[in-house]
Amino acid sequence: MESKKKLSENILDKFSMDFLRNQVLKNAYGNNDTVIAQLDPRILLVWYLVIGLVPWFVSDLWFLMACFLLVLVTTKLARVAGLVLILFAVGVFSQTGYLFLVSLFFGGNATTVVPLLILTLKVATCSLASVTVFSGLDPDRLSNGLMWYGCPERLSFSISYAYRVLPMLMEEFQNILLSFRLRGNPPVHETLKGKIAYLCYQVKVVMHAFYPLMLNTAKRSRTTVEALEIKGYRYAAVNRDVKKMKLATLKVTYNDGLFLAVSFLWISLVLFASTLF
Repeated sequence: MESKKKLSENILDKFSMDFLRNQVLKNAYGNNDTVIAQLDPRILLVWYLVIGLVPWFVSDLWFLMACFLLVLVTTKLARVAGLVLILFAVGVFSQTGYLFLVSLFFGGNATTVVPLLILTLKVATCSLASVTVFSGLDPDRLSNGLMWYGCPERLSFSISYAYRVLPMLMEEFQNILLSFRLRGNPPVHETLKGKIAYLCYQVKVVMHAFYPLMLNTAKRSRTTVEALEIKGYRYAAVNRDVKKMKLATLKVTYNDGLFLAVSFLWISLVLFASTLF
């Protein structure tokens, strides 16, 4: 009994707010030395546009499997955080996995596997391609790549700033929950009734933490806006020289061309092999 209690506590510790915040920070800023992070963001965005959109217009099983294996490799090279992969698996199952269970429940058979497999491969391929690009790239490099393609500077800055805000939101939310925990009196949760009451108490605390979280976030946002204004962000956002200086760091290299060539060569080889069988 004691070992089970310790096991449950260890599981809860693994998914603490500190763990979630560290996973977000690692996913955004801890992968700068990976193969994907070293690629030019413009090349990655073109690759994502092809791999993320084309599968929706193709129903060939071999082509979809080739694309899925490709994005599996790129996700491995990007060293995506485990939390993101868990959310990916849950998301894919919530989109397509339950359909197979429902079809079996209502009299389906093995013939329903292939259509659902095609749909699952489409969803999984596009999702992993998004994970590779938006989790494998540094937020600043990603915003520069979007800016090069004509995305408004303020929008591209907002995307990179969102990476910075999310860990701060988690930290602020954790501090508010700790303050409620210190001042609160949670019910005893040893019995079934107590566990239900404790669950309701936790939900109530989260609901009460919403308004302080929004208020503190608004204060942080105002401070950030004032700091940006002092540093001349409004002028820099529309200045061509500043934009040229930011985009000067982008450079297409041999590795970028090799990445595109290997990706499309792999898909072509699989399609050619599928015609032989």
